Amino acid sequence: MQFPILSLLFFVPLAGMLAVMLIPRERKWAIRWTATVVSLVPLALSAWLTWDYFFNYRDLATVAGTMAECMAYVEGPYNWIPSLNIQYYLGADGISIPLLILTGLLTTVSLLASFGIEDRVKEYFAFFLLLAAGMMGVFVALDFFLFYVFWEVMLVPMYFLIGVWGGPRKEYAAIKFFLYTLFGSIFMLVSILILYFTSQPHTLNMMTLIETTPGLTHTLQMVCFIFFFIAFAIKVPVWPFHTWLPDAHVEAPTAVSVILAGVLLKMGTYAMLRISWPMFPEALRSLSFWIAILGLIGIIYGALVSMAQKDLKKLVAYSSVSHMGYCMLALAAFSSVQAIAGCMFQMVSHGLITGALFLLVGVLYDRAHTREIAAFGGLGAKLPVYTGIMVFFSMAALGLPGMSGFIAEFMIFIGAFTVLNKVLVGICVLGVVLGATYMLRMVQNVFLGKFDASKWGGLTEINLRETIAVAPLMVLTVLIGVYPKPLSMLMSATIENLINLMAR
Repeated sequence: MQFPILSLLFFVPLAGMLAVMLIPRERKWAIRWTATVVSLVPLALSAWLTWDYFFNYRDLATVAGTMAECMAYVEGPYNWIPSLNIQYYLGADGISIPLLILTGLLTTVSLLASFGIEDRVKEYFAFFLLLAAGMMGVFVALDFFLFYVFWEVMLVPMYFLIGVWGGPRKEYAAIKFFLYTLFGSIFMLVSILILYFTSQPHTLNMMTLIETTPGLTHTLQMVCFIFFFIAFAIKVPVWPFHTWLPDAHVEAPTAVSVILAGVLLKMGTYAMLRISWPMFPEALRSLSFWIAILGLIGIIYGALVSMAQKDLKKLVAYSSVSHMGYCMLALAAFSSVQAIAGCMFQMVSHGLITGALFLLVGVLYDRAHTREIAAFGGLGAKLPVYTGIMVFFSMAALGLPGMSGFIAEFMIFIGAFTVLNKVLVGICVLGVVLGATYMLRMVQNVFLGKFDASKWGGLTEINLRETIAVAPLMVLTVLIGVYPKPLSMLMSATIENLINLMAR
């Protein structure tokens, strides 16, 4: 029997959650370290998966005829609820593995960044481990019932993490996030039920449905595709479904913002690649231009609104709307290997860079108790190490060559230009210029100019724990930017097989 490594990715955090709940609430350091050590297990397992897949299975998809045959690691399908033909079915390939290790890394980094939490510590870390289990489960589930359970499981801990430990408007932000995501989930559930009842025999097996749903009528394909798109677009978030994101980010604790930007937004684009795009190729071809338009609006709108922000966290939050717009542009160019590969690069790169930016904004807020850009000035003279790290990630966010953001955007533009309307893609390139504008403006106003010693003389430099949390994100940002070949090789065969499926 194969070692159940995929199951352990989410069962270990669940077991860790139970262990944390058994520790007396007064032992705060034991709770913090238990949760962090537990998070190292999924990180190590996902790292091993990445290593093993790269050296042994990365070319598997080149000889595979179906998406199911692309899965290098599979558990099941085992009958779970036989009367409804619901199965316990997990799998991982070149699309899910990069996101698994990103999730494992950002979960550990976020827990390290959460050591400053003093209120209701036990509940906070227990909810965080439950969130980690849900995220890992989404990236390996291959049965719709299981996928839907994990998708909904994430809602509960995220709601409480924002609503209990957030900022002044935390209840509003938490409820808004919950209602938006629940609204999308209803559409997803309707589509799942349509697929279940139109399949013969009835099944929720994603791999089986990918093979059979192209035979659906055009109308049914369009309905299911649009319903799934609404559910996934809310999570991305695609304009105009984005309005929950700035509120959630601004009110959420620092570590929750890191996970929200680094992992949860990627679930929408991942689900499109895993489910909607190969399952409904006819509907995709009919609507690809409009998906590109939504990507264009997201890129330009997100960048323009970022330029107007006075709050550091809101600036980074709206920049996510812009950066995820590039992913939508790439997904619209579904017949281009470069575009889809660029989308995957952008997902990983955005997780690293924006996750780090939220961490660094949190470091400054913990000391200054404000995030207002105009309140600062000249911090580079007082906090040289912090300034260096923050400027590094600001340059990465605006797409400076030699960093991961540049590689991702370059691949997306190359792929999209060969497939999509040239004028549309040309307008999207303006997003790069606007991105440089708002990031450089922020760096100038916060770190350059005259330093007010009477106001900020007591600020302290970034400490060792905070530096350790952000260091791996720096290393990976440079590695991917300077030498993207390993990541490209990891997923290229799977992407080519996926594009062949979409061309049916």
